[in-house]
Amino acid sequence: MEEDTPTLKPRRIQNQNVVHRLERRRVCSGRPGAHWYRVRCFHQNLFPNFTVVNVEKPHVSSESFPLMGAALSPSPLFSLLYVTNVASNGEHLNRECSLFTDDCRYVIVGSAVYVPEDPPPYFFEVYRNNESVTPNPRSPLEDYSLHIIDLHTGRLCDTRCFKCDKIILSHNQGLYLYRNILAVLSVQQQTIHVFQVTPEGTFLDVRTIGRFCYEDDLLTLSAVYTEAQAESQPGFPRLYTDKTINSLKHRLLVYLWKRAEQDGSATAKRRFFQFFDQLRRLRMWKMQLLDEHHLFIKYTSEDVVTLRVTDPSQPSFFVVYNMVSTEVLAVFENTSDQLLELFENFCDLFRNATLHSQAVQFPCSASSNNYARQVQRRFKDTIVNAKYGGHTEAVRRLLGQLPISAQSYSSSPYLDLSLFSYDDKWVSVMERPRTCGDHPIRYEPTC
Repeated sequence: MEEDTPTLKPRRIQNQNVVHRLERRRVCSGRPGAHWYRVRCFHQNLFPNFTVVNVEKPHVSSESFPLMGAALSPSPLFSLLYVTNVASNGEHLNRECSLFTDDCRYVIVGSAVYVPEDPPPYFFEVYRNNESVTPNPRSPLEDYSLHIIDLHTGRLCDTRCFKCDKIILSHNQGLYLYRNILAVLSVQQQTIHVFQVTPEGTFLDVRTIGRFCYEDDLLTLSAVYTEAQAESQPGFPRLYTDKTINSLKHRLLVYLWKRAEQDGSATAKRRFFQFFDQLRRLRMWKMQLLDEHHLFIKYTSEDVVTLRVTDPSQPSFFVVYNMVSTEVLAVFENTSDQLLELFENFCDLFRNATLHSQAVQFPCSASSNNYARQVQRRFKDTIVNAKYGGHTEAVRRLLGQLPISAQSYSSSPYLDLSLFSYDDKWVSVMERPRTCGDHPIRYEPTC
């Protein structure tokens, strides 16, 4: 090869004219298997170039705005459709809590109000079972309400109340909607309430997981202990002083014991008995639905659950639980390489990225996007090479993202790193509070 011959050909930039690309997309089908690529690249013709700030919102109402477009200026972007007053008795809507049904017909919002200190709540309203945690002044108890609103009419369809409880509403951490199944985690009472959202927009009780796993467990218990039916009522002292292990915790301990037996070594069994008390004191902190039948629950110490300790390096466990068969299918520590491998290879399944739409998606995760995978690898390498880092710390930090809150992931094409480059300090695919910059976020097409 002659020295004057270039070894690399310059990349040919395609015509960026919108009219030309529209016409080409209409008449040209492209190469076989390249249809989705062409659809994705078309978004590079038009992308955001300004930011709207200082948008005020009331505390006690829900407002709906249909998108009008920005033909003339940013001001006509939205037009007020209706205002629905849902919160009552001094409750305030949580601005960071909203879940939309698959058909975009209903939205679930949450409101809360602090429990008054005078008069204080009854003791057995706070401690309703032997798994109830001790409240912390840094995270006081509240009265919660979940509301279903019809987005077409603005009508309040149904409300469910949880008195003297602790449910993390911010960023949907304490509730998860998978299709029409809604799971609500009561941190204070260590109970998971499961509802079905009906087509009419109402809550339908499905099951309550905690003290019992099957709905007829109380009936079975009543056949043996005649006083069990009365003791199931809120405020009965024996539920808090009960020495038995509740059903969900019992299944967790049984799974760990069977795993120690399968190991076959005396060391595994000794370790189980050594840490039995710590395992029994574990409390549920966060959860998510993997599908209609499986829960992904994070257990940790009571000090972490009640915010007495905020150290992210505290040990924790991830549990996969089948609500129908009431079986614990898997348990992982927060330093598990196996769970990290599953998370990295099937990240979109944890995020439920394609759950709410069968149309074309633009996922940007480590399991579906080379650019996102490189970002995660750089983050992981940074922790490994840090002064007090290492491989174990990197695994712990990455698994700290789990469980992932419901509908917190955006599959917008403008956040696809294979299409655009942008400063992820101001925006990312995961919904989290971020400061607004002095200038609009700048997008640069990458192809």
